[in-house]
Amino acid sequence: MIMKNNHFIIFSIFIVSFTVSAALTSDGLSLLAFKSAVSDPLSALSDWDSSSADPCHWSGVSCSNFSASLRVVSLSLSSKNLSGYLPSEIAGLSFLRRLNLHDNLISGSLPPDLFRSDASLRSVFLHGNNISGGLPPTLCDAPRLQNLDLSRNSLSGALDGEVLRQCRQIQRLVLDGNRLSGKIPSGIWSALTDLVQLDLSSNNLDGPIPPDLSDLNSLAGTLNLSHNRLSGKIPPELGRLPVAVSLDFRSNNLSGEIPQSGSLSNQGPTSFLNNPTLCGFPLQNPCPSSSKSNPNNPSTNPEARSDGGLRPGLIVLISVADAAGVAAIGLIVVYVYWKRKDQHNSCSCTRKSKLGGGGDRTITLCCCRNGFPAATTTDDDASDGGGGEGDLVAIDKGFKFELDELLRASAYVLGKGRMGIVYKVVVGSTGLPVAVRRLGEGGGGGGERYKEFAAEVEAMGRLRHPNVVRLRAYYWAQDEKLIISDFVNNGNLASALKGRAGQSLTWSIRLKIAKGTARGLAYIHDHSPKKYVHGDIKPSNILLDSDFNPLISDFGLLRLLHITTPTHPTTPTPTTDSFGLPVKPFPTNPTTHYRAPEARPVGARPTQKSDVYSFGVVLLELLTGRAPEAVASPSTPSTSSSTTGEQAEIVRWVRKCFDEEGPLSEVVDPGLLGEVRVKKEVVAAFHVAMACVEVDPEARPRMKAVCDGLERIGG
Repeated sequence: MIMKNNHFIIFSIFIVSFTVSAALTSDGLSLLAFKSAVSDPLSALSDWDSSSADPCHWSGVSCSNFSASLRVVSLSLSSKNLSGYLPSEIAGLSFLRRLNLHDNLISGSLPPDLFRSDASLRSVFLHGNNISGGLPPTLCDAPRLQNLDLSRNSLSGALDGEVLRQCRQIQRLVLDGNRLSGKIPSGIWSALTDLVQLDLSSNNLDGPIPPDLSDLNSLAGTLNLSHNRLSGKIPPELGRLPVAVSLDFRSNNLSGEIPQSGSLSNQGPTSFLNNPTLCGFPLQNPCPSSSKSNPNNPSTNPEARSDGGLRPGLIVLISVADAAGVAAIGLIVVYVYWKRKDQHNSCSCTRKSKLGGGGDRTITLCCCRNGFPAATTTDDDASDGGGGEGDLVAIDKGFKFELDELLRASAYVLGKGRMGIVYKVVVGSTGLPVAVRRLGEGGGGGGERYKEFAAEVEAMGRLRHPNVVRLRAYYWAQDEKLIISDFVNNGNLASALKGRAGQSLTWSIRLKIAKGTARGLAYIHDHSPKKYVHGDIKPSNILLDSDFNPLISDFGLLRLLHITTPTHPTTPTPTTDSFGLPVKPFPTNPTTHYRAPEARPVGARPTQKSDVYSFGVVLLELLTGRAPEAVASPSTPSTSSSTTGEQAEIVRWVRKCFDEEGPLSEVVDPGLLGEVRVKKEVVAAFHVAMACVEVDPEARPRMKAVCDGLERIGG
């Protein structure tokens, strides 16, 4: 009897196991294996039920349709206090594109099968856990892997150059805050042609910095090697990196003089701090005279006497050579001075008035050592037509800085474009940062042109809205036009969507950005003194503060650029600016992906309705997580976006998906699908966006209506 009962129990367990296996898909079984490998104190996985045949409705899981079957494409369970380990069964999710388990308590090593060559992984975010062991040799075998963030874990061992060489498709490799040791490998970086971000900071790496890091031509943002044990000199080859790249070498054992070449000369002092034997500009630590050039060093100068002194004949020779060198330099300076004066009627950098200047006020422009254009003013009498030219004019009464104080401050290049160069300038003893846009060195300084410029800037400065960047002051001189505004410390929306900050762009943050941008643009349209048109709404012109509040920048600059651009067709276009950096010619028509069809032809004037269209494209990018130029597919043929009447590619793609009533998972950013409660809000936002991007301008709503529509979403 007992034997029969045992057989019955075993048979029952077999039947139950078979039923569960038959009901669940292979993806469901892989997910249950993950659930069994972790501890879930917050019950984040409470609805992961083996009796359910469809894991696509489980928390944190998103699916897409492949060959008439739903497969898991995203697993997002960040900050759920999960502990345990990553089981090898998770590699069974063969269609998984996004694995997001950051800021948990997961330990153990990385399963090598996770990155196997037939995996569909595109983004892996495991930062903020306690994963240990070394980097698996299969790390970059997944052919579509673009974003890999393993920072703030306990990974150890050396960086294997042969493993990293295979990371050709990787765009963001973030390994900071681990225990990696050994040297940074060399001879591999030219293979990583798509790498945009590299962060190896806060590890135990030692040895020299490889010069071939300069082969990372696609880098943007920051190359971070700080808080390691790196030694030796900074390779001057790193100056070949893109000018916009920020370099961070803090807290190492680097030595020698900081090279002043290319992008290295654009860095501020914070990039080099806490390297005791590093010297030279921009640090306040001057370099001692090199023994190789010291004539008093007997080991390097055969003419030196054995007792350490110099022979009298050698002293005379050195004195004559020094005098000749100084005289030659003086002749060159005088020649350049008169040459520039004759050709451009410009001033020298001697802080003197121009010859024949009489009582005129003149501006002399030169370059400070920190790369910011300096100006000096000789105040005799004001020019008849100047109307305040050469003064730093404060629009905001709270802006107390003097011109000399501003121009002596440390300045760092934030970016260059058709609207000029933008600097971050830390002013005075207060350490207050401001953004200074240098509009150009041409355009003349005539009284009428100055008055037009001043009137435009004063009108722009009267715009006061929490979602519009605030202008503080401006400066106009014959060869220099500056716009000073608040510095916004968290980058722009374009970087947030593409970079590491994009991992924090939850639905609530994206909706916050959309609403704030809409409010700011509606204010510019309806409440500004001149009912402005922005004309260039795009993610890079939407700045974010530390709380992800958006601030619209660059409004009115198209008009200012027209005022300050020289109108002399015979004037040759400079190939370099005053820093010796190459100047790219302004495009005849700027990037058109965000421009309305009617605003794309050359010479077309933007309107408020074209601003609405641009905002709609930005909103679609927030919802889909895709850049407007990166959505073309074989089923959606690419079309030139510069032709009148044609919509941006992202607009055509989203409209096609909605017309064919495809699943929401095909168009929405996979990172949003895990937030089940907001799917209705996402759909409502899509409807607002599609209304904004109507081909007919008259069919588009006004920004006030767009703003009201977004305010109704999410309460």
